[in-house]
Amino acid sequence: MDIANKIEKALAGSKPFINEDFMLTNSYARELYHESAENMPIIDYHCHLIPSMIASNYKFKDLTEVWLGGDHYKWRAMRGNGVPEEFITGDRSSYEKFEKWAETVPYTMRNPLYHWTHLELARVFGISEILKPESARRIYDQCTEMLQTEEFRGQALMTRFNVKVVCTTDDPADTLEYHKQIAENPFGTKVLPTWRPDKAMAIEEPNAYKAYIAKLSEASGKEIRNYQDLLDALQIRHDFFESMGCRLSDHGLETFYAEDFDLADIDRIFKNTLIGIVPSDEDVLKFRSAILLDFARMDAASGWTQQFHVGAIRNNNTRMFLSLGPDTGYDAIHDVQCAAAGHKFFDKLAMEDKLAKTILYCLNPKDNEVLATMAYTFNDGTVAGKMQLGSGWWFLDQEDGMRKQMNALSALGLISRFVGMLTDSRSFLSYPRHEYFRRILCNVLGEDIANGKLPASEMDTIHRMVSDISYNNAAKYFGF
Repeated sequence: MDIANKIEKALAGSKPFINEDFMLTNSYARELYHESAENMPIIDYHCHLIPSMIASNYKFKDLTEVWLGGDHYKWRAMRGNGVPEEFITGDRSSYEKFEKWAETVPYTMRNPLYHWTHLELARVFGISEILKPESARRIYDQCTEMLQTEEFRGQALMTRFNVKVVCTTDDPADTLEYHKQIAENPFGTKVLPTWRPDKAMAIEEPNAYKAYIAKLSEASGKEIRNYQDLLDALQIRHDFFESMGCRLSDHGLETFYAEDFDLADIDRIFKNTLIGIVPSDEDVLKFRSAILLDFARMDAASGWTQQFHVGAIRNNNTRMFLSLGPDTGYDAIHDVQCAAAGHKFFDKLAMEDKLAKTILYCLNPKDNEVLATMAYTFNDGTVAGKMQLGSGWWFLDQEDGMRKQMNALSALGLISRFVGMLTDSRSFLSYPRHEYFRRILCNVLGEDIANGKLPASEMDTIHRMVSDISYNNAAKYFGF
């Protein structure tokens, strides 16, 4: 038998790439994952799923729609592989776009997309074949056919992955009509809104801001003429969100804002913006500082958890932004200082006794330790893990980023109190990211046990830690 035949025979009898012990490198990691993580339910407490698609139990027309539509991770990789834009966001056929993705996949080795792609094929569609040009047609046809069945509609996918709670991302002016529809027609997964009031801060473009304030005024039934009117309208909507089950807010920030200001200044800045006067950079920072504090006070009064995502620099490619708009793959990691302003912001809230439960996420890995120590500076003993460092976010949502986040949290805080993973995704196929996270967590702990850094005699405690981080901590912390 020649060497080629021997290799082919050996490969035929080997495990598939995505197998039961994928990424689990020792017996401790395998035990922890299979016994304490694998079968835990999912709480996806931060995502960007479209509520109308959940409410309608959306049926996807083909694999390209569910897998490539809106996925800027894949779009960036395809552009980097030399794929023309017409095959990414252009008007080429669904299969032509998928074919270009299949051509790109072999070049994503060591990028998390390679793992995510094959995890999703295996877990969602039961396909263990490697995606590449030679397999593209078979995989596309098989998956597209499966997507036409009831078992692969939006709600069914959420049920299959044992998703107990999903928190979408919603503007204060949103009607939440689809959340109401879902609540009236439950299917097993609780779908709750999350308060994302970023547009209420965005005074730097007066025309767009004035249009947003008109929309907020209509939604709240409150005429908005000054800053106090704005707060009153926001409070009306905050109360409405709470009545719809909302328990979290979320804020996308370049950094924290903590400029000194007086309310007369803030009222002036707001009124000037409504009549079209472009605010100075100083006035923008003052306004953001004021309203961010007021957002935090509302959350504390309602007992919500506030989330702060810091460190993104957005819409950097002007030509492509003008062509395609935001959230199309042209954002990046920012390099800003956040320690001084963050501490000043949280200190003011702590002095007022209005500091809510808080999760901090950084996009620049240099800030892991900054945010971990910031969080633990303001823990007050009232709630376990009240202030904590959140999971690896966006560009850090991969093995190296997750390990760095876990190591920073472990070294500077209590990883045992960590509320764990979220998808931060627009895709119904992203739930295997929870599996990916859990496998990495178990491997980190398994390596520590094997290296004598954690005692093998305390496996019961370590098993409990794994199940807590996978699900129990989030369930208790958020009170779902």
